[in-house]
Amino acid sequence: MGEKQTGNRVTGGVLLFGLALAAILAAVGYRALDGTDADTDESPAATPLEALEARVAEEPGDAAAWQELGFTRYGRGEFGAAATAYREATALEPDTAVLWSAYGEALVMDSKRDPLPPEALAAFRRAIALDPADPRARYFLAVRRDLDGDHEGAIIAWLELLEDTPPGAPWEADLARTIEQVATINKLEVAPRLERAQAARSVPAATGAGLTATGAIPGPNAAQLAAASQMPPGEQRQMAEGMVASLEQKLVADPSNLDGWVMLMRSRTTLGQPDRARKALSDAVAANPSAAARLRAEAEALGIR
Repeated sequence: MGEKQTGNRVTGGVLLFGLALAAILAAVGYRALDGTDADTDESPAATPLEALEARVAEEPGDAAAWQELGFTRYGRGEFGAAATAYREATALEPDTAVLWSAYGEALVMDSKRDPLPPEALAAFRRAIALDPADPRARYFLAVRRDLDGDHEGAIIAWLELLEDTPPGAPWEADLARTIEQVATINKLEVAPRLERAQAARSVPAATGAGLTATGAIPGPNAAQLAAASQMPPGEQRQMAEGMVASLEQKLVADPSNLDGWVMLMRSRTTLGQPDRARKALSDAVAANPSAAARLRAEAEALGIR
């Protein structure tokens, strides 16, 4: 395979787990809960970059602050700065897999020559050692196999990842597309295996009727997504944060809305805020103790522990 194809492959893969407002809009599908659009004047502005910088300066031991700064820098296309922030977060919480995989992804995006730098590879390996299910680390370790010429091995790993991907996950379609593209480039038969992998997927049965977290939650329409895609990354982040904050306000007013709590957990996960996702779970269970089993099952499906 040529270098250009390899580089494009990795960049395309990064998009599976990087900041995409379309994924955030889908995760925050609460707009469709009452069949109407949310009031735009109720959404507070997101924390500006300057405030995040001040926060880490005042509280350099706050790993969550460094993570948010890394996520924000990544969304602005400042991948080197994002990697620096994530590196600080991993130093403070070295046993958190998602921080390592996010750090590795930022390094990949910041690299001008190497499609998978050694430091990024080490970060993904650290993440997978901490959490063998980390999807981003699994994806990139399969990329490494593909770059090494083991295209079949990479496809097998991606198919296994697809089987473990909850239906409705933001990266689902792109992952399947990556498998198809790599197979086509390398003249490998994949259609029957891809079909089997899709058929093998199932929604966890803990709730009996299926989980909202991995189901088809109503999301934005095509026009909303098209408009959002034209926004600069910084404005996308502001819009997403405002939507999530508005959802939190709605849940304060109506804490019995279980689907709303699931959407909040999914939104925080999509925004790369696992601590806030865990807090949403805790708040949801406290407000709805009789639904604790369902809420915990929903959280587990999202990887919230």
